[in-house]
Amino acid sequence: MADEILGQGRFLKLLRRNGWEFVERTNAQGVVVVIAVTQDGELILIEQERRPVGASVIELPAGLSGDDPGAAGEELADAARRELLEETGYEAEHLEKVTHGPSSAGLTSELLTIFRATNVRRTGKGGGVEGEAITLHLVPVAEVPAWLDRAQARGALVDPKVYAALWFAERG
Repeated sequence: MADEILGQGRFLKLLRRNGWEFVERTNAQGVVVVIAVTQDGELILIEQERRPVGASVIELPAGLSGDDPGAAGEELADAARRELLEETGYEAEHLEKVTHGPSSAGLTSELLTIFRATNVRRTGKGGGVEGEAITLHLVPVAEVPAWLDRAQARGALVDPKVYAALWFAERG
């Protein structure tokens, strides 16, 4: 049975497949997430306002692969390097793919690829691209849970992938 298109915007398509409704991205070939720890043992986190949830969200550097004009076919690792630099101002000497899977399997067909960045160094200002207002946070890995509690107390939401990043960071 073919997918039924229920609606379509500039970047998303709402589909029905065998009675299940879900969203599909139309402008990207993948999503990348970067776990990066500085030489000083600080996890690199970002914070930005996210309109769908109406709150500021603490996240890992992340973004889409192949979404920029002329970037069709962009390798996931290249997108991860680009997003890390754009959002945080850090570059990674090495990237290692640590896992791949769905972001929210009941809602979207989107798949994430998570990379661990090593030997990172600050080479730019970060803050994102036009229209993004990203705040950089460098938090010692051992202090991340308490720091996240304080962020939540002030009203920020925390992307659960940050907690998963702690597990991967400890195995780096």
